[in-house]
Amino acid sequence: MDKNYYEILEVDRNASPEIIDKAYKTLAKKYHPDLQDEIHKKEAEETFKIINEAYQILSDPNQRALYDQKIEDTIISQDKYDEMYRQNEALKDRLNNLQQNLYHNTDSQNVNPVNPNAHINYHTTPNDTQNAYQNAQAEQYKRNLEYEKQVNQARQQAYHDAYIQDLKNRGYQIRYKKSFSDYVKSLIALVIVILILFLIFQLPFVKNYFIELYHTNAIFRVIGNIFINLFS
Repeated sequence: MDKNYYEILEVDRNASPEIIDKAYKTLAKKYHPDLQDEIHKKEAEETFKIINEAYQILSDPNQRALYDQKIEDTIISQDKYDEMYRQNEALKDRLNNLQQNLYHNTDSQNVNPVNPNAHINYHTTPNDTQNAYQNAQAEQYKRNLEYEKQVNQARQQAYHDAYIQDLKNRGYQIRYKKSFSDYVKSLIALVIVILILFLIFQLPFVKNYFIELYHTNAIFRVIGNIFINLFS
């Protein structure tokens, strides 16, 4: 979906007709070509045209319903997203393997990984100097690998963030499944809140206030009786 009419009018998908109408009037006044200078007039005309197009769709109940259905059809499920993400990660792994093989091949051919054009001549180098150079070369090789690892991690994170943002820009909605740890955290937070409320209720002035409210307020008394019956 090329255009997101809700984003064009800067409203939520659940916005009421009144809010959509108000948003349209505000944007139409802001981008009306007659109110722009000559430099920005052509750009304003294009924006004004898109705003009118969005309002024409969202202000009509039938056209809006059809448009909402198109949005639902373009929403990608978590399973589909996971599959696409796994395929993308597999391609990145293949690229990393090729890079690793390139380093190993370079090392096996006695080529300096820092300067591939500087070949090592072990036959003409004294043993001590040769060992020192090999150690320095190994350390440099490790540093190169660590650097490549960090670069790849940063690149993968950038690819992932850009991929997610691209899906959102095209109107997709990403639905994430909650893990078991998420449910545990929510449960712990709920228990803590209940415990805090219970301790607050034990304060004399708070407890007396709710007791008085129970006897004076009919609605509160009905709600209180419901909880009393549930836990009695």
